[in-house]
Amino acid sequence: MSFKVTLQPSGRSFAADADTSLLQAALDAELMVPYGCRDGACGACKTKVLAGSVAHGRSPLTTLPEAERAQGLSLMCCAHAQSDLVLECRDVRSAHDIPVRKMPCRVQSLEKLASDVIRLTLRLPPSDTFHFLPGQYIDFLLADGQRRSFSVANAQNEDNTLELHVRLITGGQFTGHVFTAMKERDILRIEGPLGSFFLREAPEEGGHKPLVFLAGGTGFAPIKAIVEHMLNHGNGRPATLYWGARDPGGLYLHELAQSWERQLANFRYVPVISDATEGWSGRTGLVHQAVMADLPDLSGYQVYACGAPAMIEAAKKDFSERCALPLTDFYADAFTFAASPQT
Repeated sequence: MSFKVTLQPSGRSFAADADTSLLQAALDAELMVPYGCRDGACGACKTKVLAGSVAHGRSPLTTLPEAERAQGLSLMCCAHAQSDLVLECRDVRSAHDIPVRKMPCRVQSLEKLASDVIRLTLRLPPSDTFHFLPGQYIDFLLADGQRRSFSVANAQNEDNTLELHVRLITGGQFTGHVFTAMKERDILRIEGPLGSFFLREAPEEGGHKPLVFLAGGTGFAPIKAIVEHMLNHGNGRPATLYWGARDPGGLYLHELAQSWERQLANFRYVPVISDATEGWSGRTGLVHQAVMADLPDLSGYQVYACGAPAMIEAAKKDFSERCALPLTDFYADAFTFAASPQT
């Protein structure tokens, strides 16, 4: 049985049956709604049920606690319609402009940026341009039917290449293969672009507001893509990048981030190390707390955060409750390899 799902305030609607997640049904209807990991770990697709009922399916309590379920919240990637629905869902777009596609690609290069981070560059088919928004991600389609997700770390370029930052995960089958067996000219299959993490530039989307970029570890990758886009298009919005890592080695492109301060007039870079290190004279502690110390009032900002789910959740909660950041101006992409097989 099919149900009608209406999204507010846009008024767009789509059909969803009881066996298909609300997110998949929206994507099948070529509607781009906010989403990230697609397995309930990141919370990017959290929405409020204004009318009707849903089954929460495999929604984890860590991302959607009982208290939020009682308030009518649900995760579109896990929830299934049980009746006609009205959902509160901001930032709904048409997927016609940038369709999701599957295609082969070739490994162009592998470069070690740190002991546990490799820059993997993929060459796409020369006769085919892969369009994406900086900040989005791709999935590798593996032979056994599994997927592995990685953010694109470069803006659209004429070379038709994609740059990925792959961190070695202990016991990770795919990342282990990248570090030990993958070689140049290997053929892989990808699907993308995916995700709703990208820079909002239109005036009605807050495209005039100053920016805070919050990155943890390889969460730097999609932020790098967005900053490159700003450089390429002369976007002069005031922006501050807070990049956190356990030790200085985790800031694997530290000099590049420093160079952006010279290239963008209104750009500031603040590296933050969580574990005290001898010889480190910069900021220490939790990276999102460094933001709060510098910017106690975030009411006029947009925040783009990427990293581990714990960092994302802490930043979202603290920024909204203690720094007056509207939740509509908090955009996040949580790297969920610890909660799902993204390795």
